[in-house]
Amino acid sequence: MRSVRGLIDLHRETEREVYLDSENSGLVFPEALEELLRAYRTAGYGNPSITHKVGWESYEAVYQASEGLSRILNASPVELAYTHGATEANNLAILGSAKANKTSRRKIITSSIEHLSVIFPAERLQERGYRIVKIPVDQDGFVDRDQLEMEADDNTFLVSIGAVNHEIGVIQDLRELAETVKDRDPFILFHTDMADALGRIRINLKELNVDLASFSSHKVYGPKGAGLLYVKEGVNLEPVIHGQLSSQRLWPGVENIPSIVGFAKAAEAMENLDKTKLIKLRDKLIEGITSRVEDVILNGPRGSGRAPDNVNISFLYVEGEALVVELSMRGIYASSGSACTSRILQPSHVLLAIGRRYEEAHGSLLMKVTPFHDEEDVDYVLRHVPEGVARLRSLSPIRRV
Repeated sequence: MRSVRGLIDLHRETEREVYLDSENSGLVFPEALEELLRAYRTAGYGNPSITHKVGWESYEAVYQASEGLSRILNASPVELAYTHGATEANNLAILGSAKANKTSRRKIITSSIEHLSVIFPAERLQERGYRIVKIPVDQDGFVDRDQLEMEADDNTFLVSIGAVNHEIGVIQDLRELAETVKDRDPFILFHTDMADALGRIRINLKELNVDLASFSSHKVYGPKGAGLLYVKEGVNLEPVIHGQLSSQRLWPGVENIPSIVGFAKAAEAMENLDKTKLIKLRDKLIEGITSRVEDVILNGPRGSGRAPDNVNISFLYVEGEALVVELSMRGIYASSGSACTSRILQPSHVLLAIGRRYEEAHGSLLMKVTPFHDEEDVDYVLRHVPEGVARLRSLSPIRRV
């Protein structure tokens, strides 16, 4: 701990602090935090499965949260199953549906840029005889629809494709992809990880005709500790962990009700947010960096095909982790990728899938603008990123000559 304290103490006081790492964790809407605190203080701290006044108040709090989230998603409240995050929701979708699978179908299709909480549980099912097929993407990250159509057959049990990629922000035409699969075979289950889609694109689950969809509270600036799996009425799913009964059939244990009610309030705030501000800040950051710094590559598409908050840029001749530390010393907090890969210092499988070379993937910086930022924050970042990159390149043994 003393070494961590020492790292913190090395940071001098900076003119400004700009937090751009909401991919991995982040700030909370004040109204969502207030809802969380209200649940702890008044109605929501009890166990909703217990038959007394405090328990019933907690049950009512969960019910009200489900009502609000179902309106945003165009789903029924009974189709929503709470977990403690999107990772758990993705695991429940994939492992739970496989556990309930009574057919001989043994093919699972994902894309090559899915979140590891989709890829890992799917790969675990290979031990039970399932075969995994990863559909390739183009240089911007869009899924190859023709390849998907070719692979979806009468042996396919499940397709899982994320709506918005967490690293490069590419927005898939999910309706078209789901229709492609269902046209091939309506009995194929379609799951989508929508953790990075909620509040950023319009979601209408009934129009999309998907069977399963995962969501996360912290991705909409709600409290951590709450996630959600939409399970379309009639879809069979079995729990993947077992324990005491709760109000959630698919997830045992005590529900995190304060985080659930905070999640619902944050989703509402994000849904009502004017996205034009985020898009303006995103584009200013992208254009500012690409015009000021040489030898950079934007990862993911430009314009309407990109999530309104996502900026992912590879800086050649610089290590991404070194740049993260350099910027931290200047009061700018970003990451070199998602928490799934940055902590093990492996190049992002997402960036490799869109054709980046290892050294290009290693030099990436992931930044997400938020409703809490303003133009002065972006100006500050645009002043310090070129300086930081120039300093690191001057020290780099792999710098361009």
